[in-house]
Amino acid sequence: QVQLVESGGGLVQPGGSLRLSCRASGKIYTITTLAWHRQAPGKQREFVADIKSGSGKVNYLESVKGRFTISRDGAGNTGYLQMDNLKPEDTAVYYCAANTLFGDSWGQGTQVTVSS
Repeated sequence: QVQLVESGGGLVQPGGSLRLSCRASGKIYTITTLAWHRQAPGKQREFVADIKSGSGKVNYLESVKGRFTISRDGAGNTGYLQMDNLKPEDTAVYYCAANTLFGDSWGQGTQVTVSS
């Protein structure tokens, strides 16, 4: 099993930046895809970005392309979501998720609030 812990959320003004981190522990070698999702108040959880293990192929939600960057460190222990030019509509709880050989794992989420 894989355990995930997010950090890095907070309050930022429109146009600002934040970097979220997702620290993985346990059977890290079983992770096939690391992803970020978000859930805004009153809305369903939505996919934001993911990165494939091995190939490093990335995918993004259309509305965050060019503003957000997903990455993982070389050891695969930590995933990141660099968020630039943040907008009020990016306000949400952001969750890290891992697809593994034995199922999916989710973190507890970290709040991101974009407001002036």
